[in-house]
Formats: sequence, structure tokens, C-alpha cells
Amino acid sequence: MSAGARLEAFLALLYTDPSARRDFLADPRGTAERGGLADADIEALAHLDRVGLKLAAESFEAKRSQGRPRRRPWWLRLPWPRRRPR
Repeated sequence: MSAGARLEAFLALLYTDPSARRDFLADPRGTAERGGLADADIEALAHLDRVGLKLAAESFEAKRSQGRPRRRPWWLRLPWPRRRPR
């Protein structure tokens, strides 16, 4: 797994798992090190906006709990025909 993919997976975990988020907020560097992140990523995460992290996680949870259907991709909502010319 690349460093970028590892960071994305770690952030997704923080947004979706309350216990992982709690551990991270208690010890950001230690949690990021245990997540196998690169030193530069660990340092960046140590300065992460904690309030923003909590707000985003709460927002994502509220959206998931609503059970709303996902919107179709933007290109399927375009007004012109989508058939390929022959």
C-alpha cells in the first residue's frame, strides 16, 4: 500500500470509528505511528484541526444514518443524449 493510500485509509478510519478517533485525539503521534504512517504524515496529523475532525465525523455519521439514496453521478444527469455516435 502506498503512503498516500495508507494516509487516506487512516483518515477514513478516524472519520468513521469513534474509538479510533478517541485514541487519536488522546495521542495523535502515537496513534499515527501505530498506523504505519510516514514521518511527514505523522507530523501533519499532529497539527490536525481537532474541532474540524469531530464536526466532519459527526456530519458523516448523520448522513449515513439518514439512509438516503446516493445521487446519480453528474455525467448521468447531463441534459444531452448519452448515446455514442456511430
